[in-house]
Amino acid sequence: MQMRTRSAGGRTLPNYVDALQQAGRYSFAAGEAREACGLSLVAFKNAARRLVLQSRLASPRRGFFVIVPLEYRSMGTPPSSWYIDALMSFHGRPYYVGVLSAAALYGAAHQQPQEFQVVTDKALRPTIGGKSRIRFLYKKRAALSPTVRLKTETGSMVVSTAEATAVDMVLYPQAAGRIGNIVTVFSELAERLDPGRLVEAVVMESDVAAAQRVGLLLERAGAADKTGPLAVWVAAQRPRTIPLRADRDTAGAPKDPRWRVLVNEKIEVDE
Repeated sequence: MQMRTRSAGGRTLPNYVDALQQAGRYSFAAGEAREACGLSLVAFKNAARRLVLQSRLASPRRGFFVIVPLEYRSMGTPPSSWYIDALMSFHGRPYYVGVLSAAALYGAAHQQPQEFQVVTDKALRPTIGGKSRIRFLYKKRAALSPTVRLKTETGSMVVSTAEATAVDMVLYPQAAGRIGNIVTVFSELAERLDPGRLVEAVVMESDVAAAQRVGLLLERAGAADKTGPLAVWVAAQRPRTIPLRADRDTAGAPKDPRWRVLVNEKIEVDE
């Protein structure tokens, strides 16, 4: 028995992929492609496998496909920004591009991030497509973080505001490259920060310790002019003294009196 590889109207999966690309769309779910082409599950899997082997498609998640234009064949996928909005819709989760990936969009990338960092409200495994890697960072209330929608080459994506990005840098220090890189990014991100909105971003997180660390590192980055309202808010919380790095000993560490932070790591801007 011959397997059905095209619809009664003669539409094949390669035809479908070409039509999407011509319309400026670079991703699709398996279900919608099967319906559009009238393919059985087996026929779709075989057709999709052939296109993946030809580097015409990539599948960073089971059931989700990315169209790879010729200029990105060597990379294996187009940039993650081309399809992250569709991928998160496929997952049915709120999200935003954050931490170093967001900082880079604001022109504060000391070094090009080696991964595309996305914050969402569910623990998700990283996706790897070709040479691209998307890392998902878990935040229970990700849907409440201040965000903006920025245009991409293929549509738009949700990105944390500059102020929320600064807060997330200290909430996810490993993803941010630790203290030296954080203060370096802060020195470049500072011009985009609004002092009032910075307080709003901190209040949303309900994390006084994060506010203390953000304030200290902004000052050390030469952006003390952005910290006035934040310092007033922190003082009103009557915070306890905390270490700059929670994973290090505080013996002999000097205390910053304004932010009530024990500076247990030397703060230097990365070169």
